[in-house]
Amino acid sequence: MATQAPHPEAGPHVGEPGAAEKPDSAVVRDSLGVGIAVGLSGFAFGVTAVGNGLSLLQACALSLLVFTGASQFALVGALAGGGNPVTAAAGAFFLGMRNAFYGLRLSQLLAMPRWVRPFGAHWVIDETTAVTLAQPTRRARRIGFAVTGLTLYVLWNLTTLLGALGAEAIGDTEAWGLDAAGPATFLALLAPMLRTATERAVAALAVLLGLGLLPVLPAGVPVLVAALAAPLVLFVQGRRTTTEGTGR
Repeated sequence: MATQAPHPEAGPHVGEPGAAEKPDSAVVRDSLGVGIAVGLSGFAFGVTAVGNGLSLLQACALSLLVFTGASQFALVGALAGGGNPVTAAAGAFFLGMRNAFYGLRLSQLLAMPRWVRPFGAHWVIDETTAVTLAQPTRRARRIGFAVTGLTLYVLWNLTTLLGALGAEAIGDTEAWGLDAAGPATFLALLAPMLRTATERAVAALAVLLGLGLLPVLPAGVPVLVAALAAPLVLFVQGRRTTTEGTGR
């Protein structure tokens, strides 16, 4: 999933002076708001997946087992464009890599029992990370992570099923304009994350690479090439900083 980029942890660590308590009801309210708002967009994924040739079972299995919206849309988009499963899966994998880094941070903040960690890892996504980092105490973080994760997981899978059933019922999704639901949702999830000039530059370059190479490369490959946007922008910025530092 992708709504807004998680920021450095708000508030002091547990046990530090000034760690303000937050009512459990407020944490639950905020978590439900995020979970419901984003979970409803699973409908667009269900429509997109079935409209692009996946079966109802395949669409639902992706939401149950993958459960990271951006990667799911990327996978379906690449397959719909004629890409082979390897390149489609590779693009989805690269998009989902950020969750591994989120997990490293959340493992310290949540300090879950070992037997819970494998289950909790499945819910480490943009939204649960953002809600967790916004909480001031470990108790609030655990509540925020659990409520956001559960709400989002249940709703995302339920609306995926409804979207897939709806797509099967109406037939040709292009005739209804629903083929644009996936890209539109993806852009809506991405836009709030672009807060700095660097992020906007990376996004713009990725779009140029992806669209520019779309006519000449096999489906799914432009997404992989677009991943080079981030290191390219960072390289240019690094050179610029070095040049300014040396006075050249």
